[in-house]
Amino acid sequence: MASVFFYAWGEPRFVILILISILINYIAGIFIERYDRNEKIRVTILVLSIIYNIGTLMFFKYFNFIIENINYIFKGDISFIDIPLPLGISFYTFQIMSYTIDVYRRDTKAERSYINLGAYLCMFPQLIAGPIVVYTQVSKELRKRSYYLKDIEKGLRIFILGLGSKVLIANNVGGLWDDMAQIGYANISMPLAWLGLLSFSLQIYFDFNGYSLMAIGLGKMLGFDFPQNFNFPYISKSVTEYWRRWHITLSTWFKEYLYIPLGGNRKGKLRTYINLFIVWSVTGLWHGASWNFIFWGIYFFVLLSLEKLFLKKWLEKNVILSRIYTILAILLGWMIFAITELENIKIYFGRLFSFSISEDWIYYLRNYGMILVIGILFSTPFLKKWYDKQANKILCNILLLVIFLLSIAYLVDAAYNPFLYFRF
Repeated sequence: MASVFFYAWGEPRFVILILISILINYIAGIFIERYDRNEKIRVTILVLSIIYNIGTLMFFKYFNFIIENINYIFKGDISFIDIPLPLGISFYTFQIMSYTIDVYRRDTKAERSYINLGAYLCMFPQLIAGPIVVYTQVSKELRKRSYYLKDIEKGLRIFILGLGSKVLIANNVGGLWDDMAQIGYANISMPLAWLGLLSFSLQIYFDFNGYSLMAIGLGKMLGFDFPQNFNFPYISKSVTEYWRRWHITLSTWFKEYLYIPLGGNRKGKLRTYINLFIVWSVTGLWHGASWNFIFWGIYFFVLLSLEKLFLKKWLEKNVILSRIYTILAILLGWMIFAITELENIKIYFGRLFSFSISEDWIYYLRNYGMILVIGILFSTPFLKKWYDKQANKILCNILLLVIFLLSIAYLVDAAYNPFLYFRF
């Protein structure tokens, strides 16, 4: 009930939608288990539940996008509908689908308590920004949890680190990227264009990782072990490795519930690449109802396919070049992700290789240089190694207290506190 109240505080109109989603999948799970020996009924129930889940997501998130493209292709004039996006719908839709699919696969028993299933889906720490938690990861804890002061303390530490990541680093470094749009992409120099991409890459990492750490920390305090969502992705030596470190729960979800059911790599090379293309197109579309997200997904499909074909063997032999290649690939990917208008992507890409060297970047480097350096430093595991050694010492406790107080002061004082995941 507390989680439902939390959701209603941010999105009162769509509480009923999430409660209906729980009810439909709750009933589907029970009936799939009840007709265990009748495969036709089981498949029918599973398909109907998936149609409801995907259909709801498509309507609220993609209806106007579909209308826009129909109008463009057929020169039509179909009116758009003012459809507000329910908070966290992409996250909780994938979570509840994993439950029903796992019941069908017999990987878990159907949940007989509507309250337990509702607590799983509505759990406030990760409801609106992940990580994506599948039912099998928390099913035991939903029924019985153990509380220890050491776990509450550990969870509090993780939460504070996440809060500091979001508030002190992401919010501050993100101001540079916002300045790019205000200046106008056509008016920035080449060095400033690269600085802008660097700032966005750090902003989205510390923002998303910050939310994930806060969720994991809160879960730990409540007796739940949520999965790790980020593992220093910017130190990767290939795009393949990067996607094993970035948004791990989403990558795992697509692998388990889309890529493998499509056949994975078990049906020949051609089918493997077709499956990869489908998965990455859907991955891009999941992030937002816009063509730039689809192109972003296809962009990574191309890079991953090239690495699978031949590039990864070469990268493994060239450690320095592999890191340069990976960082450049990630930065260009964030350009496609961050700029929704295709024409503006073209303009920004042109500025990245314009060889226009004016002095505009010096001003922004002076203003944002320190936070950029801090962001780069904290995006590597070097300080984590030190933190792990000092975790139980007084100095570490003092630092955590300072981070917490500074974060609260910033939230009270600052007007800039963006929520980058409104599209989800």
